[in-house]
Amino acid sequence: MEMMGLERLVVNLKSKLRSLRIKKLYDKIEKSESMRVEIKSRKAQKLIAETLKFADSPRNKSYAF
Repeated sequence: MEMMGLERLVVNLKSKLRSLRIKKLYDKIEKSESMRVEIKSRKAQKLIAETLKFADSPRNKSYAF
């Protein structure tokens, strides 16, 4: 009989913990147009840096004669 009470207690605790995690502590901020442009700019800069790093590596040198 003790197991039934213990199991019920565990189930109740799990459900309470799940409900606490789901609650939002803040309102989601919608991205403005300037924020979107900034994000795209950062992604573009990162892609350019990766491309230049790859192009400058000695293993990838190809010479056109």
